[in-house]
Amino acid sequence: MKEYNVAVVGATGVVGSEMLKILAERNFPINNLQVIASEKSAGKKILFNNNEYFVEPVKPGVFSEVDIALFSIGSLPSKKIVPQAVKEGAVVIDNSNAFRMDEGVPLVVPEINGDQLKNHQGIIANPNCSTIQLVLALKPIYDKFGIKRIVISTYQAVSGTGKAAINELEEQIKDFNEKKIIKSKVYPHQIAFNALPHIDVFAADGYTNEELKLIREPRKILNDDDLAITSTAVRIPVFYGHSESVNVETVKAFSVEELKEEINQMEGVKVIDKIVDNQYPLAIMAEELDEVMVGRIRRDNSQDNTFNMWIVANNLRKGAALNAIQIAEKLIYSI
Repeated sequence: MKEYNVAVVGATGVVGSEMLKILAERNFPINNLQVIASEKSAGKKILFNNNEYFVEPVKPGVFSEVDIALFSIGSLPSKKIVPQAVKEGAVVIDNSNAFRMDEGVPLVVPEINGDQLKNHQGIIANPNCSTIQLVLALKPIYDKFGIKRIVISTYQAVSGTGKAAINELEEQIKDFNEKKIIKSKVYPHQIAFNALPHIDVFAADGYTNEELKLIREPRKILNDDDLAITSTAVRIPVFYGHSESVNVETVKAFSVEELKEEINQMEGVKVIDKIVDNQYPLAIMAEELDEVMVGRIRRDNSQDNTFNMWIVANNLRKGAALNAIQIAEKLIYSI
């Protein structure tokens, strides 16, 4: 089997660390591994497959021997560094928002549109974490019944913001229990025991950038620019696992049993919906499962051909690192 030179850029971050973990778990065929991060992390040791690797900073030529570069460093640095990596010969799978909506850059969930990888020009975009779990649940419904309109409300874990947000939630819970003054640095308000209807910056129309991603990205992945979508994104005091309440209006009539059957047959998706036993997807379940979990599937009695569902997934794994590595696997095994 051919082996590849792989770089993980942002290797010390929460998603970068998860990328390394999943590369090892899935025995990705690596010839040489480079772990790359910011100057302040340069020289740190990272353990991978019982070997120690020293973190390198970005510098000219650092990607010259790299076949596949997995990026998770944020949009602004990606815009600067990704073109360098491509110029030096690497194929980049970028986890940021920097290139997702660019024409000519495939936005890929392998189970849905992995065929788009053949069209890449050096950059492949990994979708937003909330988008990935959403479209995996929607795809079988879109194909079988058609979709007219989607209303999305997300309830997103703090790990989606990074290590600093995880630490802030831990500290605020501790300070609350010790009756100390609660300080907020990462978020504009206290996140512990709270819900913030504010993820990313606000656009001129009142939507946040996170909400706009949930509108724009599914259209590109499903190849349907006319799909009607609206969204509200909320940050909640959960460490891992994003949850979504989704209302879907279909073109064709359906039965609830048909919906469950179609969704459950989708690769990477698991229906958990036995309300008599209080079985439905929970954020804490996402810490152990890589599948996108769907439950509370029920007809919307207020409108014809409309239903509700509840979607939960691990935002660091299938929502980020795992999807990126599945893209890399699809790239080397199928294209």
